[in-house]
Formats: sequence, C-alpha cells, structure tokens
Amino acid sequence: MALDTDTLSQFLDALDRFVKERLIPYEDRVADEDVIPPMLVDEIRTMGLFGMSIPEDFGGLGLSMIEEVQAAFVLGQASPAFRSLVGTNNGIGSQGIIIDGTDEQKAKYLPALASGDMIASFALTEPDAGSDAGGLRTTARRDGNDFLLNGTKRYITNAPRADLFTVFARTSPEVKGSAGVSAFLVEAGTPGITLGQPDRKMGQKGSHTCDVILDNVRVPASNIIGGPDRLNKGFKTAMKVLDRGRLHISAVCVGAAERLIRDSLSYAIERKQFGEPIAEKQLIQAMLADSRAEAFAARCMIEETARRKDAGQNVSTDAACCKMFASEMVGRVADRAVQIHGGAGYMAEYAVERFYRDVRLFRIYEGTTQIQQILIARNMIRTAAA
Repeated sequence: MALDTDTLSQFLDALDRFVKERLIPYEDRVADEDVIPPMLVDEIRTMGLFGMSIPEDFGGLGLSMIEEVQAAFVLGQASPAFRSLVGTNNGIGSQGIIIDGTDEQKAKYLPALASGDMIASFALTEPDAGSDAGGLRTTARRDGNDFLLNGTKRYITNAPRADLFTVFARTSPEVKGSAGVSAFLVEAGTPGITLGQPDRKMGQKGSHTCDVILDNVRVPASNIIGGPDRLNKGFKTAMKVLDRGRLHISAVCVGAAERLIRDSLSYAIERKQFGEPIAEKQLIQAMLADSRAEAFAARCMIEETARRKDAGQNVSTDAACCKMFASEMVGRVADRAVQIHGGAGYMAEYAVERFYRDVRLFRIYEGTTQIQQILIARNMIRTAAA
C-alpha cells in the first residue's frame, strides 16, 4: 500500500465529493459542447488525478494497484470523458517510462505528466493494425544517431491535445511480428507530426481522438523508452503495463455500472405504473438484482486481482478475465438501465441514454473482448502444457 488507511479513505471521500459535486453536474455540458471546461481541467489537476499512479518522487500520488482501482471505482461514476483525460498519463503514457525508462526520461517527463502540465497519448493503432502487432506498418529508419518515423496512427486518444506521444514503430523490418518494434517518446511539437480532424464518435463526447500522421519525424535514439539498449523491445515494455491498464479500465466499468444501477433504482422508486412504483414489479426487481450481482462480482474479482498484482504475482490471465467480464457486464447493466427507464431511457434528458452509448467502447479499446478471450485461452493452454 502506498497510502495509510486514513489517508486513502480521506482521498477517496474527497474524490467522491468531487465526482458528485463538480464532475456529474457538468456531464451534459461536456456532452453538448464536446469539451471539458478548462476550469474543470484545472480542478482535476489540483486533485492530483493526472498522477495517481506516478511515484511520489516525481510528484505523483504513487497509488498501488489496489488503491488505483478503488479510485477508478469512484471516478468511473462520472462521464468517461473525465477519466479518459487522465487515463493515459496514469497508464502507458507513464508506466512504460516508470518501468523501463532511463533516469533522464523519468526526470524529464514524469513530473510534468504527474502535474497534468503535459498530456500523454499512446500511438499504437493504425488503419490496418490494432490488436495485430504483426501488422504494424509505421517505420523508424535509422539515420545516424537518429530515427526517421513514417506512418499513420488511428483513433489515438487525447491526440488533439497531447504534448507527448508514445509511438510504436518498426525498427527492424526484417523481423516478423512484434519483435522488431520499438517504443519512442515523441514530443508533439516535433517537425513532421500532423493531426487529422477529430473523430466523430458514437459516444464519449469530450474525449477526443484523431489520426496522427508521421512524415520523416526525426527522433534521437535516446528517445527510445529505455534508451538505445531497448531497441526492438517496445512491445515487451507495453506488455509489462497491460495488466495495470486492464485492471484500471475494468474498475472504471464497475464505477459506471454502479452509477447506472443507482440511477435506475432511483427512477424505479419514483416512477409509478398501475398504481404503484415500478420498483415493486418483480420483473423490474429481477433486472435490478441481476445488475447488482454482476457489478458486485466484477468488483470482487478486480480487487482480488489487484491485491495479487501488488503482491508481485503474475496476473496476466486474470487481468484479461477482469477486462472481459467487466466490460461485457457494464454493457448488460446499461441495457437494463434503459429498459427500466422505458421510453425515458431513450431520451437524452436522462444520463442512461448517454451512458448506454459511452460504455459500448469499453468492449473494444484496450483489447477487444475477443482479444481477451484469445489471451485467456492461450494462457490456459500454455499453462496446461507446462
């Protein structure tokens, strides 16, 4: 544990008040205007949310995995746009540097990421390569002590406002699969970087994605995460941080599910049909109960996996299980929430309509449900064979 029990409790209480009193009241405005108001970004920065998982030595809160998921349970109860703003700074944007970065890279970037003065973005996905690392086409050709990066990245979260990109590029074209790929730290102002138009998405307004186009972007070899010695080891770095990212997203799914359940229960108690609240109808009760049980199951499996990760155990399979179950779970909860609200659930005046669209993305990014299934099964087979 990074924080003592009292300090963690105080932080979570403060975060809960912040979510309820500051973030939730602005959800409709963020959805309508497709932007988080600057003063809210400043408040998020003051709360220390950009640096939740960055060590205290670099200005972060240094939360352990179990502490981070507790915070994500709370933060997930507001619009996913708010979590998305800080997510990459706490995830691959910083964790790769924390785990494998050089001392110089840590000193240069981690304090700025922790404070929110610098926004990170994770540039992996391409037009023809997402979960398929072997299909990565962005190249990094050596030119003296530098590399020239060329390619296009797609659906890159936070790219329109990013100050720092972690760019995955193929440094050894002759090597098949992910083995010939390196991870570069590329600052947004580097010549040759251009951004596409912001994507028009189904949901998660206020969280922005776009293409990142690299045209002979010159990057020194020292900007490889871990330095030149970690050439062609970019995906190994990514794999080290995936467990944490999957658990974080899983916890956000639980937070969203608990918000939907709370809203649905409140509506069911207030809404009357046939002379009594619909909460008294057994079929409504069944949907509420199913949602509560599934959200509770996801919360328990995430907490247990987070504790074991903090204890140093290998949790790759179980983290994938958490991501798969929690993201599918919140989709079912959102569907029931709309059903409980009836016609009102289809109307934009109610938060469940927006959440129904927003949570759909959780089953796709950070590895689709189908990718999690493949990972889980392959790990099971590999373990059995051993």
